[in-house]
Amino acid sequence: MVNISILGSTGSIGRNTLEIVQSHSHRFGVAGMAAGRNFELFCQQVRRFSPKIVSLQRKEDADRFGQVCGLRDIQIVFGSEGTEQVARFPESDIVVSSITGIDGLKPTLAAVESGKKVALANKESMVVAGSLIQAEMTKSGAEIIPVDSEHSGIFQCLAKENTSDVKKVILTASGGPFFNTTAEEMRNKSVREALNHPRWKMGAKVTIDSATLMNKGLELIEARWLFNLKPEQLAVLIHPQSIVHSLVEMRDGSVLAQLSQTDMKIPIQYALTYPERLDSSLPYLDLARTPSLEFYEVDSVKFPLIALARDALTRGESFSVALNAANEVAVEAFLEEAIPFHAISEIVTQALINHRDENVRTVDHIFEIDRETRKRTRDLLERT
Repeated sequence: MVNISILGSTGSIGRNTLEIVQSHSHRFGVAGMAAGRNFELFCQQVRRFSPKIVSLQRKEDADRFGQVCGLRDIQIVFGSEGTEQVARFPESDIVVSSITGIDGLKPTLAAVESGKKVALANKESMVVAGSLIQAEMTKSGAEIIPVDSEHSGIFQCLAKENTSDVKKVILTASGGPFFNTTAEEMRNKSVREALNHPRWKMGAKVTIDSATLMNKGLELIEARWLFNLKPEQLAVLIHPQSIVHSLVEMRDGSVLAQLSQTDMKIPIQYALTYPERLDSSLPYLDLARTPSLEFYEVDSVKFPLIALARDALTRGESFSVALNAANEVAVEAFLEEAIPFHAISEIVTQALINHRDENVRTVDHIFEIDRETRKRTRDLLERT
């Protein structure tokens, strides 16, 4: 039995992970679970999967959890420290890291420091702390298997290849809800319109990042660290059908690709079972009935945040930290309808204009840069 701890169990990745566990209950068990504020759903999940340790974001929720859920013999913790305890839980073989944003960094790092196999869905960890995580993996022997469909595709394409033979790695992007919309029409799109993704069902923040294409920018930075790539080896193509998740161009001219249905259960299950593969309950890809596969260059006028992400690939690591922080603040403001859609990229760009590049030294240093950038971004929002 393989024991799993899930960080962010009530989110999209967490819920899909639990469905996979349920489908393969002879193979997987749940040792630990951590969640935010979705108390009722979390109670249901814990009753169903009987973990040994759980963490909630707020102390008041943790205090009433045992009584409300009627459970005994379960360790209940809370806050960021509690999530890290779940990540380090000795009885866990695999940690699914799916907390959104920089909040997922410390628990991800805790799992890596503990030598766990980490199914990584929190791209921000690698974006802001890629070199630190790499160093800790070397020390602890931890293994990271990416869960994002694009990085899972790259991982699978490279499984039996010599990385020195890789010429270019190409991440695909659906184009989001505004691919066929002009830059002028995009300016004042509503929150509802931006959340209407044509292919994937995701959380609000990552869906908005998909609409601005910032999600793909962050994935470029993540791929750099996951696969030890140089900036010139990384590219993005718009692929509206979302069938081809990634492509890898080899030095001999061969192009490897990973194709599958647009369902996150496929890369999640692969991360849990690697290097094995299990049968899937999902419909298989029928290429004879698959529409034409189209690929387009990214329009950087419509999607200016891609250019900022590319800039981050060639600058000091602190730039990536600042980029992520400014974007999180701007997206939150848009979701609260405090700014129009076009202001997301404008605010992020302004917040980074005078950023001073630094080499990231410690986790505390990362959070110091993060705090400074958030304050600067909020100051800009107040003047907007």
